[in-house]
Amino acid sequence: MKKLLEVLKKAGFDGFLLMIATMILMAYFLPKPGMVKEPVSLEEIANVGVSFIFLFYGMRLSVEKLKAGLSNWKMHIIVQLTTFLFFPLIVLAFRPLFVNNGFELLWLGVFFLAALPSTVSSSVVMVSIAKGNIPAAIFNASISSLIGVVVTPLWVGLFIASATGDFDVTQIVIKLILQVLLPVIIGISLNSRFGAIAEKYKKQLKYFDQAVILTIIYTSFCKSFSEHLFEGFSALELAGLAAGMMALFFAVFFCVGLLSRLLGFSDEDRITVLFCGSKKSLVHGTVMSKVLFQHSTITGIVLLPLMLYHALQLIAASIIAQGMARRKEV
Repeated sequence: MKKLLEVLKKAGFDGFLLMIATMILMAYFLPKPGMVKEPVSLEEIANVGVSFIFLFYGMRLSVEKLKAGLSNWKMHIIVQLTTFLFFPLIVLAFRPLFVNNGFELLWLGVFFLAALPSTVSSSVVMVSIAKGNIPAAIFNASISSLIGVVVTPLWVGLFIASATGDFDVTQIVIKLILQVLLPVIIGISLNSRFGAIAEKYKKQLKYFDQAVILTIIYTSFCKSFSEHLFEGFSALELAGLAAGMMALFFAVFFCVGLLSRLLGFSDEDRITVLFCGSKKSLVHGTVMSKVLFQHSTITGIVLLPLMLYHALQLIAASIIAQGMARRKEV
C-alpha cells in the first residue's frame, strides 16, 4: 500500500482529487460565490485562466522535439486512432441504451470523455514506471493535445444540440480559436525564448493549471446544483457509472495491448501504446467544457464521468505499471 501511494503521488494523484471532492461539496453547500457576476465572476476568471493554461502549454512544446518524434509513425498512428476514433466509437455503440430514459446527459458526459486527448503528465509517468519508450510517450501525449483542440469539438458538436438544444457552431469555433488554439500557437512561437523558463517552473505552472481546473469545477457544479440536475440519480446509478468507467478503461487497455502484439511492437513501444492510448486528460476536459458548454447548467453533470475516469485510471494504471516494472526486474 505504501508503494502504491508513492506511485500515485508521483502521478499527481495526492491531494488534487481530494480538492476536487472539496470543490463539489462547496458547490453543494455554498453555491452563491460561484454564481456572483459583479464586480467580477469566478467564471470569467476561469475563462482567462484557460487561455493562460494553453499559452504556457505551448511554451513547453519544442517544434524540434515534435519533428524528431515523427519517425516511429506506426506507433503514433495506433495511439491517436485509439484516442480519437476507437474510444468514441465504443461509447457511441452504447448510445441507444441511454436515449429517452433520462440518462442522455450522462451519456454525453461519457462521450465527451471519450473524445478527449490523452493526458500528458501521468501518461509519461506511467510509461516511465513500467520502463517503456519515454520519448515516444512525450511525443504522443503532446501531439494528442494539439489534435484534441480540433477533433474533440468536432466529435462532441455532433451531439450537443440534441442533448442541450443549444449549439451555436460559429460562436464556439470563434471562442475555441481565441481561447485555445491562438494561445497554443503563440506559446509555441515563444518556445525558443521562454521554453527553458517554462520548463524550469513547470511545477508552479502545474499548480496554476490545477487552480484553474478547481475553479471551473466549482462554478460548473454551482450551476448544476442550482438547477437540481443531480436529484434524478441514485447512489446505485452513480456507482454503476463508476463501474462503467472502469470497464471502459480495461476494454481499451486490453484491445490496444492485443493490437500492439499483433503488429509486433517491442515491449517498450507496447507499454507506451497501452498507457498513452488508454488515458484521458482532466486538464483538457475541464477547460474544453468551458468552450463547448458555455453558459450551460449541465457542465457539472457532463464533467462527472471524466472525474470518475480520471481517479480510476490513475489507480488502475499505477497498479499495472508497478506490476510491469517488477516483471522486468526479474
